[in-house]
Amino acid sequence: MTPKKDCGNHDSYYRHKLYRRIFACLLTLIIVILFIGLVIWLVLRPTKPKFLLQDTAVYQFNLTSGTNLLSSNFQVTIYSRNPNDRIGIYYDRLDVFAEYKNEQITVATGLPTGYQGHNDVNIWSPFLSSIAVPISPYLVDAIGQDENAGFVLIYIKIVGRLRWKVGSWISDEYHIDVSCPAFFTVANSKDNGGLTAFRFQRMTSCTVDV
Repeated sequence: MTPKKDCGNHDSYYRHKLYRRIFACLLTLIIVILFIGLVIWLVLRPTKPKFLLQDTAVYQFNLTSGTNLLSSNFQVTIYSRNPNDRIGIYYDRLDVFAEYKNEQITVATGLPTGYQGHNDVNIWSPFLSSIAVPISPYLVDAIGQDENAGFVLIYIKIVGRLRWKVGSWISDEYHIDVSCPAFFTVANSKDNGGLTAFRFQRMTSCTVDV
């Protein structure tokens, strides 16, 4: 008697073999795509955008008498440039605010978002303000000491999200953190009714982390 062939086991063996081949092909394809993306990334090497603080006008920066409530009003001029020759930048969110001794002293103001092409430049001039914002007691003393010394340092901060664009490929979102020092001399101006006058000293480069 001729033994019967186990067709079920035979079909199962070839089915598993086919699945393994399909899986191997998909895995190879994924590795090739990731490798190509890595090569493109390493060849192009996107450079972080450049930011400059061109000017800062101080219209108000004073404490309510006898309290720790600070009111302030600034207008800043910020220069941004994409230094890449082949890579564009999508700014999905940008919020700017003022900071004094690591404490935020104004509400965040949104900057215009959108695409910044190769070597393109954007210039923004937002107002940053706050009304009777409570600040730490030590900041009250620090403001008085700095003003008496005739020198105040305030940081203009920008935080947000961006994406890189290479050809038709667009990256995932990256966090961007920009810090711009604003140096002021301070004097009591007789011509201004004895009010404290702040003079912006010079354009400064900003540190950028992406």
